[in-house]
Amino acid sequence: MKRAQRLGIAAIAAAAVVVLLTGCSIISDVLGGGSAVRDPENAEITEGGDLDVFTLKIGDCFNDTTSTTVSELPVVPCADPHDNEIYFEVAMPEGEFPGDDAVTAAADENCLAQFEAFAGIAYESSVLDYSYLTPTDGSWDNNGDRLIQCLIYDPSAQVQGTLKGAAR
Repeated sequence: MKRAQRLGIAAIAAAAVVVLLTGCSIISDVLGGGSAVRDPENAEITEGGDLDVFTLKIGDCFNDTTSTTVSELPVVPCADPHDNEIYFEVAMPEGEFPGDDAVTAAADENCLAQFEAFAGIAYESSVLDYSYLTPTDGSWDNNGDRLIQCLIYDPSAQVQGTLKGAAR
């Protein structure tokens, strides 16, 4: 095969790859997914998408997932319907992973303690509930993850807007 023919075939192959990659991008745009977008000034989510859990912040809103261990979550602007809002964070102390029971106990203690300050009503009187994202043994060892993130949600339906001061 002559050099010109090989270059022509290589150019066609390269063009095919570009078309395939562009097609994947278009499919991703149509089907959803992709990276979320934050406002550069106030760091609020302005466009929904998947976001690495290690980049979540207080005030971020996201929808439920079926997995119990996640690396990304489907975040949305809080003005859009959503399942959860991060309302508080606390870091576990350095050292060896204390075990799931100790992490869960710390999450329950801290999230409950901050619930009323955020929701504007005592947890016991509220129709809202809380949950949390916690370090796992793997994320503790591999990523240095010590962060507990407290989530507030309405167990009866998705919400729009923040639940800060909702008093319900």
